[in-house]
Amino acid sequence: MIDTVKFNYPLKDQQCGAVLGNGYTGELLWGEGNILNVTIGCTNLWDHRGGMKWTAAQNFEDIRSALAAADEKKIRSFFYQEKTDGVLRPSLIPVGRLVITLPEKAVLLRYEQHLTTGQTRVFYEFDGKEKFLDFFADFTLQDAIACRGLDDSVKLEILDSYYLSEQKQHRWKLAEHLSLAEHGFIPPEKFSDGNTMGFIQQMPADPSFALFGRKFDNGTFTLCFKRNVNDPAQLTAAEVNGFDLIAESSKEYFTGYWQDIPHIRYPDQLLERVYYHNLFKYAIITNPQAGLVPGLQAAWIEDDSLPPWQGDYHFNINIQMYMLPGLKSGKFANLKLLFDMILSWKDKLRQNARCFARIDNGYMLPHAVDDRATCMGGFWTGSIDHGCSSWVAQMMFDYCDYSGDLDFLRNEVYDFMLGVLRVFEVMMERDENGKLSLPVTISPEYRGAGMDAWGKNSSFHLAAVHQLAKNIIRAAEMLGIEPYAGAIDIRQNLPLFSIENNEIALWEGLLLEESHRHHSHLAGIYPFEVVDPLAPEMQEIIQNSIERLTRLGMGEWVGWCMPWASQLYTRCANPEMAELILKIWQNAFNNAGGASLHDGRYKGLTIFAQIRGEVMQIDGGMGAITAIQDQFMHVYDGELRVFYGISDHHTGVSFDRMFAPGGFRVSGRIDSSGQVSVEVIAAADSLLKIRIRQSRQFTKAMKAGETLRLQLGNGEIFTA
Repeated sequence: MIDTVKFNYPLKDQQCGAVLGNGYTGELLWGEGNILNVTIGCTNLWDHRGGMKWTAAQNFEDIRSALAAADEKKIRSFFYQEKTDGVLRPSLIPVGRLVITLPEKAVLLRYEQHLTTGQTRVFYEFDGKEKFLDFFADFTLQDAIACRGLDDSVKLEILDSYYLSEQKQHRWKLAEHLSLAEHGFIPPEKFSDGNTMGFIQQMPADPSFALFGRKFDNGTFTLCFKRNVNDPAQLTAAEVNGFDLIAESSKEYFTGYWQDIPHIRYPDQLLERVYYHNLFKYAIITNPQAGLVPGLQAAWIEDDSLPPWQGDYHFNINIQMYMLPGLKSGKFANLKLLFDMILSWKDKLRQNARCFARIDNGYMLPHAVDDRATCMGGFWTGSIDHGCSSWVAQMMFDYCDYSGDLDFLRNEVYDFMLGVLRVFEVMMERDENGKLSLPVTISPEYRGAGMDAWGKNSSFHLAAVHQLAKNIIRAAEMLGIEPYAGAIDIRQNLPLFSIENNEIALWEGLLLEESHRHHSHLAGIYPFEVVDPLAPEMQEIIQNSIERLTRLGMGEWVGWCMPWASQLYTRCANPEMAELILKIWQNAFNNAGGASLHDGRYKGLTIFAQIRGEVMQIDGGMGAITAIQDQFMHVYDGELRVFYGISDHHTGVSFDRMFAPGGFRVSGRIDSSGQVSVEVIAAADSLLKIRIRQSRQFTKAMKAGETLRLQLGNGEIFTA
């Protein structure tokens, strides 16, 4: 395992800084010269004003009629939203900054971050000597971070985001407002009392927050974040954790986190570093003790502006991508945070379905919401994208399949899956031959919100429905109940995808016309497992579809769609391209500090490069974890496929005890001679179905606790 990552200063941009956090707060350590900045944000610091409420006017029948008539005015009226106190949408809010000013002639050198303990050591040179500051995040969740190594020559100052956003010269606009003042905030109340200093910021409609710090006589400093504070006296009298306690909490958390992580080994360390560094970030942003689900930037929000796209929850790929590493990593408690949040919204999701589908037993989740499931609104195609609900339902089922949590499947997930399917059933039509279709569908973000941004039988929605129906049938089998007849009907009578000229189409009559960031027409390959790209009958169709994707190029791709493309190539048994895309992503969509970017780092690869500054999103980095895991092992329809994303010329490659559906733990090795071996451990009585590098399928019923060792020879699997 790679234990330490190192980056050299200067790191002039916030998102280039070292990342710390505990799932509630997050910190970025950046700067140059003798100035070290600590930007602090909070995962759930929401300004809840604004957003769109679903109404009876937003029903499927009227939407369909307006689209058929190309009545843009009516469509806009359905999804129109009023401002609340001048605010259109809910947004996460930045917090502030701790400025550490070292002696005048000091120079920041580098930081070294120990992934197994969470310690971040910042080195600087002063008076010809190398010195350092140590930082730990507080996993007791009482405070934010602590620092050690301060002396009287070091100056500390806490700045508020109200001031910082007013001072910034904004060159682009990805948020509704550029500053907190413009967003309706008033200046904070600042205070300093002895060794405690900070500010209290009132929120227009939500509880206030405070950022404050306390310096101790032993050269340590603790930075704290609190909600619902109105009197500085509360803060000066507050109990604050010391450095040693905070350091111990971090070491304890990360020791437990890494204890059962599947390890990997590549011939070179580039992708290994990507894997372990991003798993470290995953540990931070999904800390089960914090109980919070990260948004697009988690808590690593710039302190001098409101976050791009409100920092919200995007359910048309982004949140799936940055929560999924918990599946094959076995971090089920981390992943389940997402499902607990969504299920807490059940009443609101039922109301959405009641308005849209006019049924009482459905669930509908739009593509962009805040932490209360308030729809961001305005973007009609995203608001009616029911593929978002289906994708979440698939993740819930996969969690149950991997973890063996049948109680959760029985008590919560099965009902959720049925509710999502019932909405799709309302959207379906049946022809005179009994065949089903979806007359009004979209492909995420294709053609934006135009009147031509929809069609019949989008391949994305068809794949989503089929995966949902397949999982409902499988779940019924696991629970020992009768499967829902509607799911069987869909599997038999709804097309798997739309096809034009022997290619997978976006929807009926429309092939991919341009380079596009969403590979959604190929969603039947991944994330939904309903199209086997290696099946003989699919070979020509898949080849034609991938050739079109290649011909149109990456010109309008963004960071998070690169790992997705790698996953598609892994499943098409093109390991060289799967690996190359990840390496291109690492080079072109990661900044100088290893943070994943939405836009490209260099001009030339894509048009979304250096046109609106550095936009960090966590989805690309988290998606890279899953893409790397998929290279070693992925699943199609319950069948484990091992080493499909590892090139034949690689040796000295391995993965260890990766989690798989059915409760299996799988390890694999390709030794220096090229010999391939695999070990499977069963946690429960299960039927193993496995292929290794396109061998014929090997099956074996395994008992709980049984270990099976396999080898590959001449394209056949045999027991070792």
